Amino acid sequence: MLQLGEVDAATRPRAGYRTDLVTVLLGTWFSVGLFLDAWAHSNVPELETFFTPWHAVFYSGFAATAAWICWVVWRNHQGGARGLAAVPVGYGPAVLALPVFAACGVGDYLWHTFIGIEQGIDILFSPTHLGLISSMVLIVSTPLCTAWGDRSLVEPSLKQFLPAALGLAFATSLVLLFAQYADATVYGSEQIVRAFSFDKADGGSSAAGRLAASIMVTNLVLVAPLLLAARRFRLPFGTATLLAFVVMLLSTAVANYDNLSTALGFLLAGLVIDVLLVRLRPAEDRLAHYRVFAAAASFVTWVAYFAAAAVDHGALPAVTEMWTGAPVMAALHALLVAVLLVPTARR
Repeated sequence: MLQLGEVDAATRPRAGYRTDLVTVLLGTWFSVGLFLDAWAHSNVPELETFFTPWHAVFYSGFAATAAWICWVVWRNHQGGARGLAAVPVGYGPAVLALPVFAACGVGDYLWHTFIGIEQGIDILFSPTHLGLISSMVLIVSTPLCTAWGDRSLVEPSLKQFLPAALGLAFATSLVLLFAQYADATVYGSEQIVRAFSFDKADGGSSAAGRLAASIMVTNLVLVAPLLLAARRFRLPFGTATLLAFVVMLLSTAVANYDNLSTALGFLLAGLVIDVLLVRLRPAEDRLAHYRVFAAAASFVTWVAYFAAAAVDHGALPAVTEMWTGAPVMAALHALLVAVLLVPTARR
């Protein structure tokens, strides 16, 4: 029985493919604006004002996305739906997030006006920025929520899954953006090789510790969305590559394009992971395949990471234990995540 304030999903409208595609394309505009702003905060030290070209792209993207979602709800209202019943299935979190984002945007302007412009790690801890990013994740992942609620969508083609896949990819990239202090994707080949080439007699180095920690955090941020989506869908070929492409768009912007070889490594890993998706078909009712996929996807990602660094730099890191052990450790972490997500096979 429905509780007070609940609306039966069966009576609510469902957004069509074109509606979701427009939503995610506007979300792309929105996200690109944030990528540009992240680049500016990392690479423009003289940044001293809220009114910048990249803020214009960012907030105009939000305005366009908000207007579109409001129009979708209004269209349903005009069709006779009232109250929450006018909100399409999967669009509820976005409708709630829109005013939160707007309020945080005003707060961000006031913060920059009276406190100043962040230039370092403090940008990732600003309360207004945390509010913006949290509400933004809810907005850009709307097509994924729509697909999740469509019980007829089990084994979609890439075209059918494209809005949801883009939503998943942008949400992942936004989470990684705000874990930038532990983001291994922004390292260039020279940084990777140098960090893992410390003198063993000194017992390690702080650079090696930072890179090792970043690999573990980044691995979890990248593999968890795929494992979560694989519980619900038979993911089509191209999903992992698309995720890697979107994540590396952000990463290369933040790194001022000094990590292009790293980006290539992640893209190649995405292609291999897509092959694993097709061959293993991980799912809740295929528990062994699900767990093997988790470990193999992470292992492949970091093997490609070190291989790309070695090819570009012309040498492997000097400490063999680090570059051979990091992919194994990442695979073990991913395996543990898979066990937590699906402890037993679904019958």
